[in-house]
Parts: sequence; structure tokens; C-alpha cells
Amino acid sequence: MKGSHTVVRLGIVLLGTAIIAVAGVGVFVVVPTTVADVLGVVLALAATLVGFRFASNIARSAFPAYNVAEVAVEGPITRDGGGSGLSSPGSTPADDVVDQIERADEDGNVDALLVKLNTPGGQVVPSDDIKLAAERFDGPTIAYATDLCASGSYWIASGCDELWARDASIVGSIGVVGSRVNAAELLDRVGLSYEQFTAGAYKDAGIPLKNLEDYEREYLQGIVDGYYESFVKRVSDGRGLDPELVRETEARVYLGADAFDLELVDALGPREDVEEAVAERLEIGADDVVVEAFEPERPLMARVGVGARSLAYAFGAGLSGTAHERGFRLRA
Repeated sequence: MKGSHTVVRLGIVLLGTAIIAVAGVGVFVVVPTTVADVLGVVLALAATLVGFRFASNIARSAFPAYNVAEVAVEGPITRDGGGSGLSSPGSTPADDVVDQIERADEDGNVDALLVKLNTPGGQVVPSDDIKLAAERFDGPTIAYATDLCASGSYWIASGCDELWARDASIVGSIGVVGSRVNAAELLDRVGLSYEQFTAGAYKDAGIPLKNLEDYEREYLQGIVDGYYESFVKRVSDGRGLDPELVRETEARVYLGADAFDLELVDALGPREDVEEAVAERLEIGADDVVVEAFEPERPLMARVGVGARSLAYAFGAGLSGTAHERGFRLRA
């Protein structure tokens, strides 16, 4: 199939280029009698180039070369990729990843999905959104870890058919973190006090401007425990693992080889081996696997914004960590 598509694409490109070239020579070289021949040749060549690109675009649209889509999840997982505040510039916008998976699913040329994972995890619900999108994909889905597949990244992997890693990949951290900054003592030192009027005993639980009461600590720990049990269930169901085995990891991270021994990873190998596994699932030759990276299109101003955030992050990474810890936060 791949070979026939290649021949057809080449034929379209050659035919389209030839037609435009002949038309260009006829219009710019043969017909005019007063225009310099050099100018006519230049215009004919320009028309030929335009025709070549036009025919190439038609050929790619009609007979795409790819049959596997790759979507990357890299950096901390957030809802919007850190679009506000001094957040890490490398964070992953979960909504963009979901959009690309759905676009791949709707593309009739895509038969399989690769999910490239290199992330320490991040926010719980955005991680789950990506996992659910991978589960909905109609076809084989293989996740593969490059350097890091931890926490929310492993959550995503549990929605794929297989998880591959390298021997030295960092895999695991199946757990949930709840965090808050306690600034009560700092307020005392500068002579400030916290006073807030709330309706509901737990409304301001986790606010960093006051010490936690015992009942508030128990309440917040209960939320973390609830998310953890949900994490364990999703991983055990999606990966076919015993829930007790997942709990026994106690959120440790493992080298890929050790994770494979614990059955946290299905296979070990480089990218070439992953593509061979895709070929086996599609029942085609390894040389017939053609991967297309599906990435969100970003306008110029968005790219400039990313650069500006990178600069701000470089100067204010420490401040960034403090600024975002305004209350109780959950991360997987």
C-alpha cells in the first residue's frame, strides 16, 4: 500500500509540474515578442516552482505518506501549559495534547497512535483527560518513555495498550502530592495577622496564612488519599496489575529495567523497536511504518509568549514556586 501511494504521489507531482511548466513557457516565452527572453525564462521557472509546490500539496493531501501519529507529552502536565504566571516554560498543555489525539483519531490515514512520554507528571485532572483521549483512540496505542515517565505520566500510560521504556528511563512514582506553604510564622514576625470570614468550617482549609487545625489536616489528607485510591484503580485496571502490587511500590521511582521486572513496563527498547511493535500490531512490515508528529499550530505571538515566559522563568524560578503555592495544591 505504501509503495503504490508513493508512485501515485510522484506521478501527481510530475504531471502537475509538467503542466505548469508548459503553461509557463507558453505564456512567458513563446507568446510575447517584445519582452526580453531572459525575463520570460525567469517567469517560466517561477511558475514551474509554484506548480511543483502546488502539485506536491495536492499529492500529500490526497495520498498522505504517514500511517502512524505521534503525540508528545513533555514537561509538567497542566491544563494550559503554564499560560499564566511564572511557570515552567516546558509544561504540557493537556488540552492541546487531547486535541491532537482526537485529530489523529479522525484522520483516516492514521492506523495507530504513539504517545511519547517525558514528564514528571503534574495536575491530576489534565493527566486523566489525556489518558481518556488515548483510551478513546480507535486503533493500537503504544506509550513509550524516553527519560522520565513518573506520576501523571504513568497515569496517562495506563490508558494505552502498551508501555515501552529504555533501560535507564525513570518510571513510577504512582502517588499523589498535596502541598501548601505555611506563612503563619512569617506573618507573626512582620506583625501581621490573618482574619477571614467564611461560611463553612472547611472553606479556608489549606490557606497558607494560618496554621492547620487537626480536623483540617485530616480533611485535606482524606482528599489526597481519595485521589491516590483513584490513581491505583486506574493504573491497576488499565495496566492489568494487582492493586496491591501498585500500592507496594509506595510511589517509588524505578529504572526502566527494574520497572520491567516488576511488570510496570511491558517492554524495553529504543524507538526502532517501538516502531517494530507497531508494525506487528498493524500486521505490516517495519519499513511500512511512517510516523507523523501531530503538534498544535501556534501563532507567532504565542511563540513569542513562550520565549518571554522562558526568560522570566530563568530569572524567577524560585519566586515562581512560592507564588503558585497560594493554597492547597494537588499533583500526580
